[in-house]
Amino acid sequence: MIIESSPTNLDPRVGIDAYSERIDELLFDALVHRDDHFDLQPWLATSWEVPDPLTYVFHLRRDARFHDGRPLTARDVKWTFDSIMNRTVRTVKTGTYRFVDHIDAPDDGTVVFHLKEPWAALLWNVANGAIGIVPYGSGADFYRNPIGSGPFRLASNQQDREVVIERNQQYWRERPRVPRVRFTVVPDTTTRALELRKGSADVALNALTADMVLALRKDPKLEVQQTPGTVLTYLALNLRDPILKDVRVRQALAYALDRRPPIHYLWRDEARPAYSILPTQSWAFTSDLPTYDYNPRRARELLDAAGYPVRNGVRFRLAMKTSTEETTRLLAAVLQQQWRAVGVELDIKTYEFATFFADVQKGAFQLYSLRWIGGNNDPDMFQYAFHSTYTPPTGANRSYYSNPEVDRLIDLGRREIDERKRKEIYRRIQQLLAEDLPYIDLWYLDNVLVHSKRTHNFQISPPGNYDFLTTVELRQ
Repeated sequence: MIIESSPTNLDPRVGIDAYSERIDELLFDALVHRDDHFDLQPWLATSWEVPDPLTYVFHLRRDARFHDGRPLTARDVKWTFDSIMNRTVRTVKTGTYRFVDHIDAPDDGTVVFHLKEPWAALLWNVANGAIGIVPYGSGADFYRNPIGSGPFRLASNQQDREVVIERNQQYWRERPRVPRVRFTVVPDTTTRALELRKGSADVALNALTADMVLALRKDPKLEVQQTPGTVLTYLALNLRDPILKDVRVRQALAYALDRRPPIHYLWRDEARPAYSILPTQSWAFTSDLPTYDYNPRRARELLDAAGYPVRNGVRFRLAMKTSTEETTRLLAAVLQQQWRAVGVELDIKTYEFATFFADVQKGAFQLYSLRWIGGNNDPDMFQYAFHSTYTPPTGANRSYYSNPEVDRLIDLGRREIDERKRKEIYRRIQQLLAEDLPYIDLWYLDNVLVHSKRTHNFQISPPGNYDFLTTVELRQ
């Protein structure tokens, strides 16, 4: 399998880049498992109960073992989280568990989390993708020889070259169909396509441009699978800006934006329109939202009402900052053309990614576009991206959005453990965000898997994880 870069750290308590997290999910098990609708299912924990909003009791399965043969017990679970919270390992995940007061392991099969205040997202943050369980005593150098209990074990890891994993023959669930997977690091996109064409690689997931995928579809030795994904491309607006602070202007820009041409021509129909930060597969997603389908006449009406008449063909100018990434620059060019039709001139300013992102973090922008990868799969994301107390550097409210009712609902949703009540809370939050438009949600990118015909039985999950490697088979 081809990957674009090496995982930064295969200690699941530390690594937060996509490659670390996705490979870690194959090496380590979590207490609970996120299914394709982001509902939580039993995994290492066969069951759990919540006797009160501050207490979660997990009951562990007794047949899970680490790759070195040691049984996985409550002591290992407690150590995993204690070592994060007491800074035995240096990790940004320490802040994730700030609502956990302490953890008890009264016996080998029981783990009890005691919270400082109600935190409905605890279950999400003890699930796969968030954390995997490591053996008791694992220290800061655990990344050198990581040992988990997952379906694969680590065979070797060479920075910037390859990661090799092997089937765990003693796995407590159904074992992988292939004995070995080699992740080859290929930074260059064209080279990735050539490796697939030559047959020196079998699989690439979301690692090629849309134009390359279009060409590879014609190769008789390859197959392409395309399924709905959850990666969100969005346009963020700076609400402290004198022009963009007016909601009528933001709504007008949304009406003046036609998603269809970039989806068709830039993404070759490998994307679907988005109207919420949450993916449609999420249990908390609602379609009961105000939408802004392409309507330039309505855009002009709103801009007139906001006090921006056309003078010499122009109402006002905006600037959009982008990185050097090609699709983002092309998106900016499309917006430039579409908004010109309603009297808005858009200047495009391109920077190397580090400079671009530093300006985004400082609020030194009017408009920018980025993607949420994975973070938007849980509604706890609303706090990180839109709560008024989570502006940088505390969080990712880079639009400097502030709505007291949204803040109240986010706080309420974090404490409410009844999923039906949480769903109603998040429905209302999505409606308010769609009215206020700190973001213009653009599209969800599909998962696009290109693979050799000697491989089959891929089951691709919406977030684009690598768990399909547990079911893939080689043709005889």
